[in-house]
Amino acid sequence: MTASTDVARIPLNTLAIPLGVAGLAELFSHSIDSLALPEFIAEIVWVVAGVVWVWMIAAHLSRAARSSATLRSQLEHPAQGPIASLVPIVGMLLGANLSGFWMLGGTILVIASLTVTALYAGWILASWMGGRLQLESVHGGYFLPTVAGGFVASYAAATIGAIPLALGAFVVAAFFWLVFFTVIFARLAFRPSLPDPLVPTLAIMMAPPAVAAAAWFAINGGVADGVEDALAALAVIMVLIQLALLPKYLRLTFSLGFWSFTFPTANVAALAVAWLHFQRPLGWQLITVALLVGVTALVVAIALGSRRIWASGRTHVENPAETQLTRADDAIAPVAHANSSRFEHSI
Repeated sequence: MTASTDVARIPLNTLAIPLGVAGLAELFSHSIDSLALPEFIAEIVWVVAGVVWVWMIAAHLSRAARSSATLRSQLEHPAQGPIASLVPIVGMLLGANLSGFWMLGGTILVIASLTVTALYAGWILASWMGGRLQLESVHGGYFLPTVAGGFVASYAAATIGAIPLALGAFVVAAFFWLVFFTVIFARLAFRPSLPDPLVPTLAIMMAPPAVAAAAWFAINGGVADGVEDALAALAVIMVLIQLALLPKYLRLTFSLGFWSFTFPTANVAALAVAWLHFQRPLGWQLITVALLVGVTALVVAIALGSRRIWASGRTHVENPAETQLTRADDAIAPVAHANSSRFEHSI
C-alpha cells in the first residue's frame, strides 16, 4: 500500500458525536409537552442526529478503505473496542423515534440495530473472557455494549410494542450493570487514576439509571411506579459523584472525548424533565427551560470545540497515555499495538 493511502483509522470515540445529538433530541422530545413547544422542533434535532449518524458511519468506512489498520485491531483494543457499540445504540434510538411516524421503518431499524447490539455484546464479552484484559484498561465505556446497549434496547423494543423482548433486554442490562459497576469501581478505587483522555468516560456512569427509567416507563405503558423512583434515586447518587468529579474534569484539556459528557447529561436531564412534568413543583417549567438550554449549550460548545480540533489537525497527534492503557496487554495482536497510538489520541 502506498504512503498516500496508508492513513490512520478515525478513532471510534467519534461515534459518541451522534449519540450526544440523539441524547439532546431525546431531551427535546421530553420537553415538548412540558413547555407546549411545537413537535417539529424536537424532530429537527432528531433529523440532525440521523444525519450525523450516517455521516459518521460513512466517514469511518471511507477512511477504513484507505487504511492499513484493520477494524479488528480497533474492536479488540481495550480502550476503543467497547465504544463501537454506539453505532447500533444510536440506530435503536433513531428507530424508536421513527416508529412514531412510520411504524414499519422504525421497527425494522430497531430490530436490526438490536440484533447487531446483541451480537457485538456477545462477541466482545467472549473476547474479554479470553484473559487478555488488564484492570488498568477498564474505563466508563465498558458500560456501553451490555448496559447502555441493553437499556436502550429495552426502551426501543417497548416503543415498538415488543414488551417481552423489552423485559428480557432490561434484565440483561440490569445484570451487567451490577457486574460492570463492580469492575469499574474496583479499577477506579484500587488502581492508578485513569489517563486524562479517558477521564470523561466516567460521566457514562450517570446514564444507566436514567436510560433504565425511560425503558421501564415505556414497558409499564407510560405509568409511573416505584421502580422509576428507585432509579431516580440512583441517578441522583450518580449525579452527586459527577459533581464531586467536576474539579478533575475542569483540569482536562479539551478533546473529542468530551462527547462522553453529552449523552449521560442529556438523559439525566430528560429524567428530571419527566419527573418535573409529573410532580409539577413550584417553578417546574422554568427549571425545565434551564435544563434544556443548559444541555443544548453543552452540546453546542463541545461541537464547536470539536470543529476547532478537526480544523487544526490535532486529531493526528500521538497520545503518550497509550502506554498506560496497554502496557501489559501482550495478548492483543501486534497490529493493535502498532496502530493504537495513531488512533487513540482523542479518546
